[in-house]
Amino acid sequence: MFALKTVVETVEDPDKEVTVADAQFIKRGAELGDEVAAAEPLPHNASRIAAQTAKQVVLQRLREAERDLLYQEFQQHEGDIVSGVVEQAEPGRTITLDLGRAQAVLPFEEQAPNDRYRKGQRAKVYLVSVRSTPKGPEILVSRSHKNMLKRLFEIEVPEVYNGVVEIKAIAREAGFRSKVAVSATQAGIDPVGSCIGIRGNRIQSIVNELQGEKIDIVSWDEDHRTFITNALSPSEPVHVELLETDQTAIV
Repeated sequence: MFALKTVVETVEDPDKEVTVADAQFIKRGAELGDEVAAAEPLPHNASRIAAQTAKQVVLQRLREAERDLLYQEFQQHEGDIVSGVVEQAEPGRTITLDLGRAQAVLPFEEQAPNDRYRKGQRAKVYLVSVRSTPKGPEILVSRSHKNMLKRLFEIEVPEVYNGVVEIKAIAREAGFRSKVAVSATQAGIDPVGSCIGIRGNRIQSIVNELQGEKIDIVSWDEDHRTFITNALSPSEPVHVELLETDQTAIV
């Protein structure tokens, strides 16, 4: 450890000054007014301070590495359904969920109107986005996103998961009613029947998960008039007029 000291004839401040004789031991030819780097003894607790500093640096690096790993882990699940435990639940407020290694927030506007939450309850949610912050990953989840419905079909309907049945479009009014347009990618496959399941077991599992939300499965058709007729089933429109200019239809 060194301290820069001024060469003086008579030392008044030992921390900042050194005599000519002592200065010449440090630097040959040192004269009055010169500055020399004088060796200073280490404080008795220098080793302990250095060890504590090194420990703090290592811990900081470990925390940063853990944050990065958590962010990467959850970022890979963006667009997936994940399961969490409700930590904090108040009607009309943001819900906090424990995802195991991180927390997620379910804002009020991302909740379905018919959902009810209680502390300790396990809930499935759609992972919308993950953002890296100094405090760890900030995870936004949803129960009202239309892609949650799509993911539930992929979980409950093997034909959708395998790509034999394709979901072409979803119109969702979360908590009330949804319409899902499907088509088959292989001949001989009934896309609507595959999604409904035997005695409605597949669609019922999805309805139960969404707390009774009514879900209609309709056949997709490249012909817009036919598709609109299918989508309005069981009602039968007398006339369908397409307005190509603004992509609307009069029924």
